[in-house]
Amino acid sequence: MLGFDVRAARAAWTVLLVAAAVAVVYLVRRTLLIFVAALLLAYLLAPLVGFTDRLTPRRFPRVLSLAAVYVLLLGLIGVCLAAVSGRVIQEATQLAESVPKWAQSPDPLGGLTVPAWMEEWKAKAVDAVRAELAANARQVVPLVGRIGQRILALAGNLGFLVLVPVLSFFFLKDAAAIRERLLAQLAGTPRFAFIQDVLADVHLLLGQYMRALVILATATVVVYGGLLVAIGLPYAVLLAALAGALEFIPMVGPFTAGVVIVLVALLGGHASLAVWIVVFLLGYRLFQDYVLQPLLMSQGVELHPLWVIFGVLAGEQIGGVAGMFLSIPVLATVRVGYVRFLKAHRSAPRTTD
Repeated sequence: MLGFDVRAARAAWTVLLVAAAVAVVYLVRRTLLIFVAALLLAYLLAPLVGFTDRLTPRRFPRVLSLAAVYVLLLGLIGVCLAAVSGRVIQEATQLAESVPKWAQSPDPLGGLTVPAWMEEWKAKAVDAVRAELAANARQVVPLVGRIGQRILALAGNLGFLVLVPVLSFFFLKDAAAIRERLLAQLAGTPRFAFIQDVLADVHLLLGQYMRALVILATATVVVYGGLLVAIGLPYAVLLAALAGALEFIPMVGPFTAGVVIVLVALLGGHASLAVWIVVFLLGYRLFQDYVLQPLLMSQGVELHPLWVIFGVLAGEQIGGVAGMFLSIPVLATVRVGYVRFLKAHRSAPRTTD
């Protein structure tokens, strides 16, 4: 009677609630990143923990056996990382010492032979490379010199060195009970089947995603390291470790790793090797993207490249490198919920007035 539209008011109220929820999520984004990282670590360790837990005698308390296995697995991961870190730091120091020499070289790409019609483009590339090296030479050397300080700073980061393993342990111990309690509260409601299907799909999705990502990163380290060592490229272990670490950042990471490896080969005077490295990188990327990755990841992880780019850029703005890494599982989870919602909406009985 007074022009008040109930439907418009409900829509406005819904928009207000969504905006408030987004604002709250943004304010607590660092805490959410810690919890999500812990959840993904739990999914990564779950198969090994479950396997060893089944081998443990039943008379032994499950919490103690789970804790023992969990600590052992984390210890093994730490030992493996420590075994490689020494060689990586050594090669990083050597690379940092070479960057100023490359910057002072009159032609840092002198070993690269190109056709006559490309000489102009090569000159422009040389100027660009020399400018980038000169601009970053002062940063690279101090950066390597501050590795010890960064390690100490990381040791003081309780969020990722203490909270993430602790929260991951609780996820492994109580995740099933939390899921059952949530479903029990929704039993008998119209949304029970929908929530149950979404939780099942997300559980399968995150487990496959984390295990596939670690396998892909490990394969990258092994294959890249083996090839670079075999062809005699300097800093092979460092470049392989970098490529494996960047594998956790979708699209941007592998491309960046490839560019760095080719540039190191060119600037180090290995132009002939650079050509074969480019061929190898293209072939390996095709094999990984179209053969290995589809075998390891389920269909639910598939996202359009535009969404992947958006997620990576938005994740970097929200949470830096961690946000870039977490963007894909978050978007894939949202996609799973959306697909389930559409299926439930289409299968719902339609009523006629």
